[in-house]
Amino acid sequence: MKFFVSMGDCPARQDFFSPRVMAELPQYGDFVFNPAPTVSMTKEALMEQIGGADVLITGWDAPRVDADILRAAPNLKLHLHTGGSVASYVSKEEYDRGVRVLSGNDLFAQSVAEGCICYMLDALRRVDVYRQTLRGGGWFPQPHQTRGLIGKKVGLVSYGAIAGYLARLLRGFDVELFIASRTISGKELESLGAKRASIAEIFASCDIVSLHTALNDNTRGMITRELLHSIRDGALFVNTARAGLVDEQSLYDELGTGRFTAVLDVYHTEPLPMDSPLRAMPNVLMMPHVAGPTTDLREEITLRLLKDVRAWQEGQPMRCEIPYEYAVRMTIY
Repeated sequence: MKFFVSMGDCPARQDFFSPRVMAELPQYGDFVFNPAPTVSMTKEALMEQIGGADVLITGWDAPRVDADILRAAPNLKLHLHTGGSVASYVSKEEYDRGVRVLSGNDLFAQSVAEGCICYMLDALRRVDVYRQTLRGGGWFPQPHQTRGLIGKKVGLVSYGAIAGYLARLLRGFDVELFIASRTISGKELESLGAKRASIAEIFASCDIVSLHTALNDNTRGMITRELLHSIRDGALFVNTARAGLVDEQSLYDELGTGRFTAVLDVYHTEPLPMDSPLRAMPNVLMMPHVAGPTTDLREEITLRLLKDVRAWQEGQPMRCEIPYEYAVRMTIY
């Protein structure tokens, strides 16, 4: 089989195509790599170079595989995306042509859920404040006050792969769990020991509110000023989903009151501008869009995708396949 890798010769590709991965490639077929020193390539460049590839491997910022690219790739059978969501990279034409689409979404979800637990604990225990106090020659910061996750009332806004893994991790902390979702079944709620709640109920009553909604035209700005204003004093708001879900100015205004704490891993503009008001807020723990996957998992994502190529060749189910109905519900970057 012929593979074309659209990721350019950059640090991200070196993570996904580590020496371990490179050593295994010959058993799968012939690989051609984008030689440019950039994360991805333009649509025109991809059309010129994809040629007779049977398998396309894409990464972040890749062009959408539309009808034009499909015409330039008459042999294309599989599209492997090393990211999580494929919503910005696939098209109805691709699925209609019978191209099978796969991504690293499941492992991304596990890792982001792990990241959420890390962020929650870091914020509640004020790890950054204590670390900076010690680095500055002190001992206890003032006020000397920490909180824990055990027994807290936690609300998850929407329920997908990430929230599913997170809900299971949270069970170890004996939290009182609430989930706002139209799709989760009563049986699954019961298995998680969770209760169904509205978004408004979660914002108004939970100690921790964690956002897990996919960003699309229907969900953009869904976290309104009213919801943010209803957050109880002392609560923790966690956003590892997408910043576009939240009304930006309202977030700044409500955080500016100092009533509650936030962990933000995503921003309306990335990288975060130097003059962003968030940088000066002591009640905001900021991370630069790194909730997951951790870099050590990137090679595992590639290996899982390649194993699915072998499964496809043998007529077996593919673990990482993304059906069209799922793809269109995923986050649009």
